[in-house]
Order: sequence, then C-alpha cells, then structure tokens
Amino acid sequence: MTPATSIEAVQRLLGYRFHQPRLLEEALTHKSYSNERRSKDRTQNERLEFLGDAVLSLVMSEYLAAEFPGSNEGGLSKLKAHLVSEASLAKAARRMKLGRLLRLGKGEELSKGREKHSLLADALEALIAAIYLDGGLEASRKFTLQVLEEELLATRAEQARPGMEDYKTQLQEVCQKRYESLPQYETVRESGPDHEKVFEVELTIQGVMRGIGRGRSKKEAEQMAAKEALTQLA
Repeated sequence: MTPATSIEAVQRLLGYRFHQPRLLEEALTHKSYSNERRSKDRTQNERLEFLGDAVLSLVMSEYLAAEFPGSNEGGLSKLKAHLVSEASLAKAARRMKLGRLLRLGKGEELSKGREKHSLLADALEALIAAIYLDGGLEASRKFTLQVLEEELLATRAEQARPGMEDYKTQLQEVCQKRYESLPQYETVRESGPDHEKVFEVELTIQGVMRGIGRGRSKKEAEQMAAKEALTQLA
C-alpha cells in the first residue's frame, strides 16, 4: 500500500470494510517490502496467498457446479483452470488497480513489480483469504464473484455459443407441454460502457416471473433466464 493510500480508501475501493485491518495490510504486503525493513515485523502476504488459493478454488468449483449442472467433471475442471489461472487473476487485479495499492521493496519497484502477472495474481488471492478470515466464506465469495464478474460472464457466453446447451429451447418445450403457451422475455436493464454492455432479462410464464438472467448480449441473458426458469420448474 502506497503511503498516500489510506486503509479507509482501500476499503472503499474493495467494497469491503475489515474488522481486522491488519489482515488487509498483510494481504497487500509483498515479501520484498518486509525483507528490506529492519524491524522485527516481517509481515508479508505469502501465508494469505496460500489460503486464498484454496478459497478461490472452492468458490469457483461451487459456482461452476451450480451454473453448469449438465457438465461433466472434466469440462468443469477445464473451466475452473481458466478462471483461477494467473492470467485471469492478473487481468481482474488490473481492472481494480490492485498494483498501485501494494507495498513493495525498492527492487520490485524498479523492476515494475506493480505490473507483474504473478505478483498481481498472488496479491488477489491474498485479498480473498484476508476477507475470508475477517468476514467468513460468504463475504469472501461475494468479493470473489464480484471481482471476477467479467471472466464469469465471458465463460457463460462461451458456454452459450451455438452447439452448447440451449436452455431456451428446452424451456419452450416444457412450457408447450405444461402450459400450452410460450415464455416471454423482457430486457429490463442495460449497464456498462458500450463496449462492455451487460444486459438483464426477466422471463415470465403466463404473467408469473420465473427467471432473471444477465449476460454480455441479450441472447446470453435470455439463456441464463431460461436456465433459472428450468431449475424452478424441475
């Protein structure tokens, strides 16, 4: 954490308030910073990085198993490997400008440590663990899914491509048999800049809302809404 960046400012940026601010400081402290200090306090984030890796794996496994119930173990493992990869974590860390919050030693500063993939990914895992220890699994899950939202949306879009499972068609068949009518889709919200739009769609069957979906396109959002409706009607 740079001297000009207060604990309060960092918490506002993260959208989470720590009960134990010391955990936040630990998560943002690289070993190069601790090694250059003469004090006995050699706090650094490798311990939290280790724990964060496990918490991240659990959250992603749980999310993918719920989001893609028709996928087999091999398919889910491939999706998770991509989401928890160094490249994905570093990309998410850059979006939240995590690099400028880190406490680095002079050597790392000179070698552009704030831009290194590995350092950014490790720091994000450490943050996930810090929130887990401070606020529990639910708080850490919320933070993780929020930070990786762009990667999760991209994964869902990829799975919704032609040739992937078509939830809308499945739902249409169910509705025709059970209700003798078709589901209705309505786009209720659009957010984000033009090049990164996120659409939210509500799905109703005979006037009753049965699902809400979000996605990078209206088609993807409709697929997600149909998937939720199928779960309700199962």
